[in-house]
Amino acid sequence: MSLDYEQIKQEVKEELMQSLSARFNHEKERKLTNYRQQNAYVQKGRTLFTGSSLMEYFPITEYCLNEGLPIVYNRGIGGYTTDEFLAAIEPMLLDLRPAKLFINIGTNDLRPLPDGADWFAHLAGNYRRICEIIRDKLPDTLVYMMAYYPVNSSVPLAQGNSSMLVRTNENIARANKMVEGLADEFGFYYIDVNDGLKDENGNLKAEHTRDGIHFDAAAYRTVFESLKKYL
Repeated sequence: MSLDYEQIKQEVKEELMQSLSARFNHEKERKLTNYRQQNAYVQKGRTLFTGSSLMEYFPITEYCLNEGLPIVYNRGIGGYTTDEFLAAIEPMLLDLRPAKLFINIGTNDLRPLPDGADWFAHLAGNYRRICEIIRDKLPDTLVYMMAYYPVNSSVPLAQGNSSMLVRTNENIARANKMVEGLADEFGFYYIDVNDGLKDENGNLKAEHTRDGIHFDAAAYRTVFESLKKYL
């Protein structure tokens, strides 16, 4: 009886992916639990940065402390989509009742959806719902909706990443237009602080990224310098 090695390899791969996905989801739940506990001790009426991994990794609290700026809280969770953000909007946003809000959520929605649905319509609908909740629950909060950051699909670790087929700079530009439109409609502010991150072709500078999506502390410092006037 011969063994089907290709089938075995595929089964092992699927089991590994399921295991990694379960660990990733567990880690997201752990972070959310920590935020719920931390929120009991925050000072309401401060500044909040919230979103997914690109917000989570932003050392905004340290930057502000170093420069004597007002307290800033960070409530980012890596891997979060707008679906997950809506489900956790209380600990991620509402419970802190910020005076100023900087939000960057939705880049993880730029991906093929399992049911074949239109990713753009899904993202736009969810972001509209987020804006509605902010308007209704936090009418006095000053809201800054941040443009999505550029990517670079040419760096080695980005190649072979299937999500990059949708998460292109062209689609990011399309999504940013949608975000800008929502900001205008809801009386929020749209801010684009990406200029210092881009190369001559509009890609995320290769020297700042390994995977084509996330970037280093030097790039975050560039973003911070552009953001300071809003803080």
